[in-house]
Amino acid sequence: MAASKRGCLVLLCLAVVAPLLLAGGVHGHPWGGLFPQFYDHSCPKAKEIVKSIVAQAVARETRMAASLVRLHFHDCFVKGCDASVLLDNSTGIVSEKGSNPNKNSLRGFEVVDEIKAALEAACPGTVSCADVLALAARDSTVLAGGPYWDVPLGRRDSLGASIQGSNNDIPAPNNTLPTIVTKFRRQGLDVADVVALSGAHTIGLSRCTSFRQRLYNQTGNGLADATLDASFAARLRQGCPRSGGDNNLFPLDLATPARFDNLYFRNILAGKGLLSSDEVLLTKSAETAALVKAYAADVDLFFQHFARSMVRMGNISPLTGAQGEVRKNCRRLNGNRY
Repeated sequence: MAASKRGCLVLLCLAVVAPLLLAGGVHGHPWGGLFPQFYDHSCPKAKEIVKSIVAQAVARETRMAASLVRLHFHDCFVKGCDASVLLDNSTGIVSEKGSNPNKNSLRGFEVVDEIKAALEAACPGTVSCADVLALAARDSTVLAGGPYWDVPLGRRDSLGASIQGSNNDIPAPNNTLPTIVTKFRRQGLDVADVVALSGAHTIGLSRCTSFRQRLYNQTGNGLADATLDASFAARLRQGCPRSGGDNNLFPLDLATPARFDNLYFRNILAGKGLLSSDEVLLTKSAETAALVKAYAADVDLFFQHFARSMVRMGNISPLTGAQGEVRKNCRRLNGNRY
């Protein structure tokens, strides 16, 4: 009962705090020097340019919406939201694109290139790649039917990358819930952010290799995950064998994989969360389970909390002012031609 009450208290607090954060935060300094109007004078069409190219990309391939949200997430969890994830290998740079969470998995780089080229044509050297990622994630969410939020802007781009950080700091599909919570807390994010941001799995696809252990050997005893619905598991096994087929794709939300809604949470309640990291939100903590149930019951609450958590995530250790640079090409530092 105590745990249940704690879950309710979390929801009550969030219901009060979220509007404050979205409206402008405490003492007028909610985002560490970032603010939504940052480019209103220096590049007034910046938001319009990003939105237009994201819309074209998602029209060509629906899955791109989820890919662009994930790109922002994988950037922010490594060295902060600084576009380090976009850097290619070069002299002095070992690209994060080759890390375990990103290799053969992270997508959307060409869309970012297209956006950046258009921004450079309109306002040379003005809009950072890190801000492009933040705006593209918001626009992708809205295009898929999800919530809108004002994106605080003014980030600068990193002068380096960290493949070690990418390997160690990004939550993995087979991490335990305490490990996932710890990785979020290191970034200044809380348990409510864990559950709300996991809701991004309402869109997009996952590779067989990310959930295979749930089908065949969840706890090392050669058996499927007992929390996984048996008929759902049987269906998954048809396209995800014990070996091979690593890159076979499955919707993270089987019912509406292209629509940003709260069915992801309803799926978890039915034992049909695809990843282990999805299902443990229900089975391993009363606090996270209370949030899963609340979001499954109230899509507006989920949308409100997701928007709040995306703003919080987008504010992880941003470079501002004289820090970093504004890259002309998101794949390389301004002084590096290779």
